[in-house]
Amino acid sequence: MRGSIRYFLLSVLFTLLVSLFDMINPRIISFTVDSVIGDVAPAFPAPVMGMIQAFGGVEYLRNHLEAIAAAVALTALIRAVCRYFWRYYNAKGAETFMERTRNTVFHHLMTLPTSWFGSHHTGDIIQRCTSDMETIKVFLSEQLASLFRILPMIFLAFTFMYHIHAGLTGIAAAFLPVIVGYSLYFHRRVSGAFRKADVEEGKLSSIAQENLTGVRVVRAFGKEQYETERFESRNETYTAYWIRLMRLLAAFWCSGDLLTAAQILIITCLGTKYCVEGSMTAGGFIAFLTYNTMMIWPVRMLGRIITNLSKTGVSLQRLQEIMTAEPEQDRENALCPDLSGDIVFDHVSYAYETGVDVLKDVSMTIRAGSTVGILGGTGSGKSTLMYLLDRIYPLKEKEGKISIGGVDIQDMSAAWLRSHIGMVLQEPYLFSRSLEENIRIASPSTSHSEVRDAARLAALDESIMKFEDGYETYVGERGVTLSGGQKQRTAIAQMLVRKPSVMVFDDSLSAVDTETDAKIRQALSEHTADSTVILVAHRITTLMHADEIFVMDKGRIKEHGTHQELLDQGGIYRRIYDLQMAGQEAQT
Repeated sequence: MRGSIRYFLLSVLFTLLVSLFDMINPRIISFTVDSVIGDVAPAFPAPVMGMIQAFGGVEYLRNHLEAIAAAVALTALIRAVCRYFWRYYNAKGAETFMERTRNTVFHHLMTLPTSWFGSHHTGDIIQRCTSDMETIKVFLSEQLASLFRILPMIFLAFTFMYHIHAGLTGIAAAFLPVIVGYSLYFHRRVSGAFRKADVEEGKLSSIAQENLTGVRVVRAFGKEQYETERFESRNETYTAYWIRLMRLLAAFWCSGDLLTAAQILIITCLGTKYCVEGSMTAGGFIAFLTYNTMMIWPVRMLGRIITNLSKTGVSLQRLQEIMTAEPEQDRENALCPDLSGDIVFDHVSYAYETGVDVLKDVSMTIRAGSTVGILGGTGSGKSTLMYLLDRIYPLKEKEGKISIGGVDIQDMSAAWLRSHIGMVLQEPYLFSRSLEENIRIASPSTSHSEVRDAARLAALDESIMKFEDGYETYVGERGVTLSGGQKQRTAIAQMLVRKPSVMVFDDSLSAVDTETDAKIRQALSEHTADSTVILVAHRITTLMHADEIFVMDKGRIKEHGTHQELLDQGGIYRRIYDLQMAGQEAQT
């Protein structure tokens, strides 16, 4: 609420003024009917009677009814101005509140560990940050803010009604606990129904998000009909929950209509009876009916606020689940050491939350400035090693130690560590921006010439210059307008502009042809002599010129040595080499 409170306070001030001026006109009309047109002596407080006398008294007003009309018009005008400022400051408060809330939630999301995102669907997160936030905003700006208008209006209406006829006021007030009671009853039922509908909306959003971002995969496998039916099935479930919720709300509003009509009917009949008996004046009866009508809507709004509180509570809980998630944190007094030293994996083991062991007692040393290759099949744990090195996955206690230059990476600042480790993944993610913006995304101050130099090293500059817009070519969502090889090379250039101390290529040359692969490796060896380079790959030709190669199988290091040493050992590496060389010969 910081930065928004002053706007809401101003909104409350003007809504109180609106409520006050809402109460004035019925009294003017009552006075006109009873004392100006009729002959009933006015019963106003002394200050008000003084104002009437200042205008010439009742006799003057009887001969100049336009003065009363002008008073009614002036009151309405002042009320309209107050209503404008009430709406303006309320809207400004709501939007500044939403701006701060969106920023706060997004900032917190950016601090959460990778594992948290693995257990939450993207569509559901988006739904919480849009639909749930909107529910909270509507409650805050339209219902909770109205509470400051409703309560004074109810109080003032009952006060004026009591002065007109105490008995009739008691009958009108008898309906209040009934309205509040059935509102509380529906509050509990609506809460459960809205929670289910909200969860289903998140699931529906996830399906839509997955299919829109993965549309090429859906088309490639001809699964349009299957995904359409899957969406329709989930949509049907979501719709059923909302219909159930609407049925509850319809019953709530219909019950309110019935009670309101009954209350107005009783007040009208009894008020007519009192007028005939002479215990209430005609003007008083008109004013009482007006105040009663003005009070009915705020009372019903009070019931609506109670009911909508249940929906808002659900949305708040769903956002709270995000805000209470533990962010990724550095240790106290985190270090920012030199990262140009040796990288040591010391008896590292790791298992995902599912309990599956990925790494088992892995120990290896990567010398500073060297180029190291890591070979292994799918699921061997080679990529997990790199994620642990970059602290994308946290290494828990008793799972070993990873150090750079003798300093445990757990003692380092995560931001410092990641700024000095460049990672290129097998499936790079590109943003919906130009190629140049994507390349310099990790280093915004990089000049155009430096961007081109990085692109040349990644064997990408020639391809870019063939595009009509060159480096200003717009890249579609997730790089959909580029080929797999172009995306990988863009990601390589993206990493090279940072000039990190450690460069990790996680199977990031798999989508390029052998000739381009060789060009990139040659360029890297010539221009990254001061950096430690780690090549993770399935293709031996990518690794064979590395200073040392580690072969992984089922989470363990089975072999290590140079290319020739591994061939001489005649183990896993030799078998993979023979298979791949035989495949290349068959293709030629």
